[in-house]
Amino acid sequence: MSYSFGKKLKWLRTSKKLTQEGLARALNLRYGTNFNKGMISKWENDKEEPRMDSIRYIADFFNISLDEILGLKSDPVPKDNLPDLTEKDERDIQKELENLIKGLKTGNGFVAFGGMDIDELDEEDRELLIASLENSLRLAKRIAKEKFTPKKHRKE
Repeated sequence: MSYSFGKKLKWLRTSKKLTQEGLARALNLRYGTNFNKGMISKWENDKEEPRMDSIRYIADFFNISLDEILGLKSDPVPKDNLPDLTEKDERDIQKELENLIKGLKTGNGFVAFGGMDIDELDEEDRELLIASLENSLRLAKRIAKEKFTPKKHRKE
């Protein structure tokens, strides 16, 4: 099961009994960054994704690996109440991910990274982008299942 970066960040922050402002202050003190409560809030609510260097600071601060915070291996977040994904859902997610990646490779696709396509990114950034897209697709699929499955068909 995979969770969004924002959900993980909120869980990690609250497990250390930190406010958003307290986390921003602690990160700024330790790493010389310029985070604020608003940034932390946007990240936790999945309104924005932090830059890779910010993710590295956060992972280091909470003493977890980048793989864990990005959902590439065991999640530090407890199970939520969203429906699980089926094998068909997983296949659909992989197809959509492939389509997104193809779109990023076209040069005039969905996104341009400073004039570069996805193949021109370094290996780590490319892998992180793909992992982020996959996590976003998984979360969107689970939220849609929760929202659009009639109550009489839900497994309780």
